[in-house]
Amino acid sequence: QVQLVESGGGLVQAGGSLRLSCAAPGRTSSYAMGWFRQAPGKEREFVATITWNGGNTDYADSVKGRLTISSDAAKNTVYLQMNNLNPENTATYCCGTRTRPIFRGLGAADRYHYWGQGTQVTFSS
Repeated sequence: QVQLVESGGGLVQAGGSLRLSCAAPGRTSSYAMGWFRQAPGKEREFVATITWNGGNTDYADSVKGRLTISSDAAKNTVYLQMNNLNPENTATYCCGTRTRPIFRGLGAADRYHYWGQGTQVTFSS
């Protein structure tokens, strides 16, 4: 069992920034981490993913240029830097981990084995 703990969400205003964190303490077998989000009334959607070995990243087209995923292996933590936020960013952001290597498909939620509880990001006008 891999426990994931997200943090960093909150209230944000137009153009603001947030950095979300996903800690995976004690991770011994994790190939990749991914961020997904679910807005009210919408399906969960892929945001970004990163592999621990090599730091290979991938992003949803809708977030490229505004969100950056990174990792700190020493801290077993993955980050999601979000800049220039707007109302479309309001959602619950969850991180997942995949324990086994995969050639492709990290943009799909069913490729991940464990999930955190999520952290809420709310846009405030």
